[in-house]
Amino acid sequence: MRAIVCERFGGPEAVALRENWPEPEAGPGEVKVKIAARAVQYVDVLMVAGKYQFRPEPEFVPGGEAAGEIVALGEGVTGFKIGDQVMSRHTPGAFAEFGVSPAAETVLVPDGLSMEQAACFRSAYATAYHALVQRANIQSGETLVVLGAAGGIGLAAIQVGKALGANVIAVASSEVKRKACIEAGADDAVDYGSPTDGNPGRFREMVKKRTGGKGADVIWDPLGGWAFDEATRCLNWGARILILGFLAGAPALAKTNHLLIKGASAVGVRLGGLTDFQPEIAAANMTALCDMASAGKLNPMVSTVLPLADAAKALQMLIDREAIGKVVLT
Repeated sequence: MRAIVCERFGGPEAVALRENWPEPEAGPGEVKVKIAARAVQYVDVLMVAGKYQFRPEPEFVPGGEAAGEIVALGEGVTGFKIGDQVMSRHTPGAFAEFGVSPAAETVLVPDGLSMEQAACFRSAYATAYHALVQRANIQSGETLVVLGAAGGIGLAAIQVGKALGANVIAVASSEVKRKACIEAGADDAVDYGSPTDGNPGRFREMVKKRTGGKGADVIWDPLGGWAFDEATRCLNWGARILILGFLAGAPALAKTNHLLIKGASAVGVRLGGLTDFQPEIAAANMTALCDMASAGKLNPMVSTVLPLADAAKALQMLIDREAIGKVVLT
């Protein structure tokens, strides 16, 4: 089969298209999927670089999330049939024409989603739902501030937050990105502030202004570093900061006095931990998300669709932060 292969650790130049890569077969408890679309995620960038917590050795096929059609069932698999349209999980292996997915982590495509949307639905929306429901316990009417809001996971947070009744303020770096956030459902969109005036974290002032001085109830932070520090300065009483990553370059050194004064919490979010330690909650979350998608409450934004052969270009787009919403390979 055709597949994108990581030949060595490095940047996007480390991946190449192979025409005769071995085709996988479904083992016990697995389904084999003819893949129609594959999400490109920052996890893939890290895995190709050899910097992710799970570190497969080259040569390997990247890609953890896809959508396609079941073409074979492994021993013991029930609940699926040949021809079912599904969202599949790969560890890794999605950047190929065929892949295998554990049946327990395979889900029927919700009504109304295209294959491209289904390919990038699971991890982004499952992360958003777990973060906002189990970790933040967000309540209807609370104010949610989403940093890094124009990325695929940020847009998912906006939509899930709105579906749960929150007032959403998106923070994004350009007018085009802020427009996308409004289109995704955000009530307001602001910038970070101007780095040239020595105040790149001025978003805290805008958040306070838009909340009548109270500040945010929940802050979604995939950035870390300076952004976390600024986030602690615009908290309402009892607020929760959700820690999702460190795209700003490094983990923050929290000023815990800010948390103390506001009675606030800094809460880690790791979807893999939920799947490992509380799989029944993870499964219930996915059922709820599929119901929300079928009801038209969730609409994954796919900004770029590229052919499988352009995987290196797709990875570079994520590195350069050019993508608004999700990048998908077909």
